[in-house]
Amino acid sequence: GPRPALSTTQVYYPPRPNILWITCEDISPYLGCYGDPLAVMPNLDRLAGRSILYTNAYATAPVCSPSRSCLVTGVYATSLGTQHLRSEIAIPRQIEPFPKLLRAAGYYCSNNYKEDYNFKDPTIWDDSSQTAHWRNRPAGRPFFSVFNIMATHQSQINGSDEQFEAKYGSSLKPEERHDPRKMILPPYYPDTPMVRKMWARYYDLITYMDKRAGEILDQLEADNVVESTIVFFYSDHGMGLPRFKRTLYDSGLHVPLLVRIPARYQHMAAFAAGGRADQPVSFVDFAPTVLSLAGVSIPPYMQGRPFLGETTSPREYIIGAAGRVDEAYELSRCVRDRRFKYIHNFLPYLPYVQPSDYCDQAEIMQELRSLVASGGLAGVEKPFWEPTKPVEELYDALADPHELRNLVDSPEHRGTLDLMRKRLRDWILETKDVALLPEAEMHIRAAGSTPYEIARDPAKYSLANILRAAEFVGQDANILPAMVESLVDPDSAVRYWTIVYFASLGAEAAPAADALKKMLDDPSPDVRFAAADVLCGLGSWEESLPVLARGLQDSRGPVVLHAARTLQRFGGKARPLVEQMERARERCRNLDGSYRNDNYAMFVDWALKHAIESCKE
Repeated sequence: GPRPALSTTQVYYPPRPNILWITCEDISPYLGCYGDPLAVMPNLDRLAGRSILYTNAYATAPVCSPSRSCLVTGVYATSLGTQHLRSEIAIPRQIEPFPKLLRAAGYYCSNNYKEDYNFKDPTIWDDSSQTAHWRNRPAGRPFFSVFNIMATHQSQINGSDEQFEAKYGSSLKPEERHDPRKMILPPYYPDTPMVRKMWARYYDLITYMDKRAGEILDQLEADNVVESTIVFFYSDHGMGLPRFKRTLYDSGLHVPLLVRIPARYQHMAAFAAGGRADQPVSFVDFAPTVLSLAGVSIPPYMQGRPFLGETTSPREYIIGAAGRVDEAYELSRCVRDRRFKYIHNFLPYLPYVQPSDYCDQAEIMQELRSLVASGGLAGVEKPFWEPTKPVEELYDALADPHELRNLVDSPEHRGTLDLMRKRLRDWILETKDVALLPEAEMHIRAAGSTPYEIARDPAKYSLANILRAAEFVGQDANILPAMVESLVDPDSAVRYWTIVYFASLGAEAAPAADALKKMLDDPSPDVRFAAADVLCGLGSWEESLPVLARGLQDSRGPVVLHAARTLQRFGGKARPLVEQMERARERCRNLDGSYRNDNYAMFVDWALKHAIESCKE
């Protein structure tokens, strides 16, 4: 029947919105709606015309699972302990992935179909599978549905021309293809036919992904739910190419984000359809935003702020964090506001581009590595391939969008540098960044509990002291005598960061060699292996090898991985341990030859495979 007339005291609230996330893998905002002249993507361009387009949306990590663990919980991976790709972490009971909160409020929640959160919880979704769909919901239930399009993942640009054509090219029309000769390469890429070809393939994959996105949007139309569904489109981090994914540059963190809000929910948006929003938005904000749009209260443990909904809270800057990816250790943090980006590299003695089995199989990586080896990368292309990196980087992202001119030593940017350092320090302390514990140590301390909880227990984690020790890394040899004294600190994490300081000195650490030899018996495996690493660099590799040989026999995955990766760094000096390394590789596999797991066992095998290869060269 006709709806009763509203009295002056009644307000009509539309029913709760459906919410759809269309996500894709590994793309930066190289899209037509973001001004890219080469992109062919009519479906997403059309969606953009009816959406708010966010120009400053950022992932919290430049790789998949840390990003996804944050998206699904509204808590930074570095607070949960899920900052490494990949691992399996226990998270505390009180932290509920937000789809569970939506389900408790009556939503039907489906995920098609990638999870990859670094933790396991089979109760998050009503359905998480390759057939999951809002269409499977009971009648009358609002839905929250995720569709993840895999086509743009870095793995898909590899392979022969025939393979690429068969899988992707053949489903695109000639006018939808991208001509390698017309590609616009970033200045830090060498202009070679192979690089151009890979770049054109990426654009072809984005066009292919656009077709899949269009199919999902067509299904909304077919089901007559367009006007009751809020649509998000975004990617999980930047492009799957060197100096993009895995890095904290904008190329690794900056993502496209479109949000289409139907007319009846327009009161929940500060911007009109077709508008552009330049406020910084972070992945940590997505969970509270969805809860806000659905009218579900936001739990106090969530660390983000809603950018849509009845109440919003704009942010001034975003934070990004890089940890271990596969077998390559890293620990960097960045702060980005609308203009400046600050990066702190806590392991400056490691190169930006470390050996990594999975990445090194890609043709574009092989091409770039051979150019580096032949001295073919000069100018702005070169710094990214150096054997070490600076402790700090500061960029004016408006004047220098490719982040090529490091302003750390610029006197006129001193105030900005100090402000950004303070923001990062405050964030590390406030969010209880548990990643300042080396990985094996984090697992050891969290036994029987969770990394999140031990980070909030000062008896288990004295963060201010540990951070202070980490901030000495990269300082010169003048403080060496004082740092030698820190090697006897009662906190193993302080001892670890003290050794990393010596690693950052290189040959200048020689006066500390005797003190470091004593650390080879330290109760903490991370301390022992870090000391072995520095001592090997100083020529004392014979004392270091037995320590790492014992590490390979440990029953704990993170311990074995640290030992294996350290041996890989030894190169040919690890030759006396080839037999032990072969045996450790055998322990990574089940009887049928499969890996015991697809995190530590697989990564240990990769590290040792290359360690053994370098011993045979």
